[in-house]
Amino acid sequence: MDNDTLIELHQRLESLRLEHRDLDDAISALEENSYVEQLQLRRMKKRKLQLKDAIARLESRLIPDLNA
Repeated sequence: MDNDTLIELHQRLESLRLEHRDLDDAISALEENSYVEQLQLRRMKKRKLQLKDAIARLESRLIPDLNA
């Protein structure tokens, strides 16, 4: 993997982590509210899980191949 690709992956990873963290804060704030839009909350939680999976995939791509 070339240096430009590594930089791109690290930038994308940081962007996903930031979005995940922001979504987590928003979910926490919504859950503290006595009236919560359940559909919106479920969608946010689903998106958060998608982000977590995408982060894990990117992190695994950044691990060097030991067989190389």
